[in-house]
Amino acid sequence: MTELRNLGLREVRVTGGFWERKIDMVAAEMLPYQWKALNDEVPGAEPSHAMENLRIAAGEKEGEFKGTVFQDSDVAKWLEAASYSLVHHPDPELEARVDEAIRIIAKAQRPDGYVNSYFIVASPEERWADLAWGHELYCAGHLIEAAVANYECSGKTLLLGVARRYADCIGRAFGPEPGKLRAVCGHPEIELALFRLYRATGEERYRDLASFFVDERGRDPSALEDKVPLAFEIPKTRWFRSDYFSGHAPVRLQRDAEGHAVRAVYLYSAMAEEYEASGDPALLAALRSLWDSVTGRRMYLTGGIGSQSHGERFTVDYDLPPDRAYAETCASIGLALWASRMTEIEGDGRYADVFERVLYNGVLSGVSLDGTSYFYVNPLEAEPRIAGARWDLEHVKTSRVRWLGCACCPPNLARIIASVGRYAYGASESSLWIHHYAESEARATVAGSRVLLRQRTDYPWGGKIEVLVDPEAPEGLDFGLKLRIPGWCGAFSCRVNGAAVEDSPVSKGYLELRRRWRPGDRVDLDLVMECRVLCADERISSLAGKVAVQRGPLVYCAEEVDDGPALHALSIDPAAPLRAEYLPDLMGGSVRVTAAGYREEAQAPEGEGRGGIPYAPLSVRREVPVAVRLVPYHQWGNRAPGGEMRVWLRARG
Repeated sequence: MTELRNLGLREVRVTGGFWERKIDMVAAEMLPYQWKALNDEVPGAEPSHAMENLRIAAGEKEGEFKGTVFQDSDVAKWLEAASYSLVHHPDPELEARVDEAIRIIAKAQRPDGYVNSYFIVASPEERWADLAWGHELYCAGHLIEAAVANYECSGKTLLLGVARRYADCIGRAFGPEPGKLRAVCGHPEIELALFRLYRATGEERYRDLASFFVDERGRDPSALEDKVPLAFEIPKTRWFRSDYFSGHAPVRLQRDAEGHAVRAVYLYSAMAEEYEASGDPALLAALRSLWDSVTGRRMYLTGGIGSQSHGERFTVDYDLPPDRAYAETCASIGLALWASRMTEIEGDGRYADVFERVLYNGVLSGVSLDGTSYFYVNPLEAEPRIAGARWDLEHVKTSRVRWLGCACCPPNLARIIASVGRYAYGASESSLWIHHYAESEARATVAGSRVLLRQRTDYPWGGKIEVLVDPEAPEGLDFGLKLRIPGWCGAFSCRVNGAAVEDSPVSKGYLELRRRWRPGDRVDLDLVMECRVLCADERISSLAGKVAVQRGPLVYCAEEVDDGPALHALSIDPAAPLRAEYLPDLMGGSVRVTAAGYREEAQAPEGEGRGGIPYAPLSVRREVPVAVRLVPYHQWGNRAPGGEMRVWLRARG
């Protein structure tokens, strides 16, 4: 295990470029819009009822609980995102909304510390009675995470106090001791939150309770099966057995990713936290095997995971159909969180590579460029005429929606974008690490002294990165600077103060520059950002004969607005050069890739050799040369919502 840790949000500031615009969008658009949605103030959007439920639980209103059983978690994630945003975007109006939401939650809390609007308002006698489906501990986990974020970002302690009392309430109810419940939540999350609460408070009982929940899962594989939900119906089919909850085996014995994708990666993140706390080699072996299963055999090119809509789950190796992909936004976020934790554990760039892949593609595709509409599902192929007519494509939307009845994804997006800076840098005893490239500043302690790092770059549009190193000690400081060389990068060059770096090794995906750094030293890293044509593993049958385009960390797609309808009739020539061009007026600034391609011309039904049926000899097919224009996948659906889209296109020749 390395001693590597990510820098905190207060140690990093995003100062410009791609990510500053995204963070500004969260502050200016997403958080105000989501607050309105949580308060049912967005005309035409699906009602949330989330804040209304909490007000009823607090005794400030009368009424019945409405919405999903886990509605409280939407408010908690919004509070977490808002707390991050306020660090770099002070806003008295937003701060007042945060404080008001916290006041209502604190007022709703029961004398013993319990707080959950569904089980306070709708089922007060059923506390802990529906652990499989009731999401009590899941909601508690998000509330605790919001509390820690609010405390770390603002210094305020009201919500932290609520969280500690709630965690103590949970600790009195659950555990290995006689008289307590030896059980887990159907949806992992409480584990992550308790580890985080332990780090914020230093109270070992929270770490011990988190470890109990990790270790308990799968001890009795039947514990979560065949339970009747209190608030909704679930069919008793094989898709909702113990593997759905990642409870089919003790965590140290799990080797393949199974079940509900979000639940799985939240659990794997908690297992990583447990490994950091315990150093148990059996946990690390399980984590490595699960990582290979998820990213090596069950992950889409975009970093999306979960290939079946029924059960929102993994299926089998290499079952990755682009049109039926589920790839829930929350699953992508969970994979990113797990990747970040694995990066800290092993100091290996392969984990940071996946974080980057999923963040720039599978995560950002979930939100529109204006921050006010969302995808729950992120397919790699969308044909509206067919998606709207098939039951097995009912989950595929070709336009982002203003809100969702199950609105877990929108505030989850807000919290990861608002906190993206904390994933960019790391520090160990004698080294500073740059995991991700963005215009930013980071202040860290290394080798016993403070250092300021400043990045200047237009990444991900370009691969040139300038890093200014400014140690506090005027005489300089000896330490290593580790720069990730992304897996997509086939060639790079590096200079320090203008002199080419020739002899520094690249180990586990990081270029290490070890020297005495002096104030004003400058590193210039140039990652050659070429367009690449990719093919899929031959075992992915749905992608046979198809190719996709990637440039830097960005996966590209064809859209109807650029390339016309019937995108399935397009093919591209993999051997022809690809042209990349930055267009400042394209969706607020974007790199478009143009490929040499062909379009198969439609033939009349009575064409030669058809005989009145829609089939004909190959010899009658006619193709015409066309320029195929491709845009970053995460930007699709912003110019002409409801159009066709494809990541994978036929390869010609």
